[in-house]
Amino acid sequence: MKRFLFVIVFFWSIQLTAQDLKWHNDINNAIKISLKSKKPMLLFFTGSDWCGWCIKLQKEVFQKPEFSEWAKNVVLVELDFPRKTQLEEKLKQQNAQLQQIFQVTGYPTVWLVTPQKNGDQINLQQLGKTGYVAGGPTKWIESVNPFLKPN
Repeated sequence: MKRFLFVIVFFWSIQLTAQDLKWHNDINNAIKISLKSKKPMLLFFTGSDWCGWCIKLQKEVFQKPEFSEWAKNVVLVELDFPRKTQLEEKLKQQNAQLQQIFQVTGYPTVWLVTPQKNGDQINLQQLGKTGYVAGGPTKWIESVNPFLKPN
């Protein structure tokens, strides 16, 4: 019985860890956090309610404890393009503008960037781009870690 209870508590704590991630949807707020914390930003362009590969990336990578641990090193930003859910107009415009800036033509697309202040202007330096990577969180993390290495 104790072993069974331990297993339940263990898996419950894993779920909590994966769900505790803070995904921002306001790019300006995320930039402020990134500049203050000196962490790069992960921009996740997704069609959350219709894109099969986006949903697969969420389930197989972003909702796993390995990703939660790794994600402590970045500021997470979700830029959503849903079909069923209606976004606020301001959010739709922001996401469309970023989609154009980063030339996103398919989903999921994940950009790693660092904001850099240039006077009053903020530039988002592109570190690298990826999408769905088969093999779970370990393979996905291995594919993006080189973007975060200093030159």
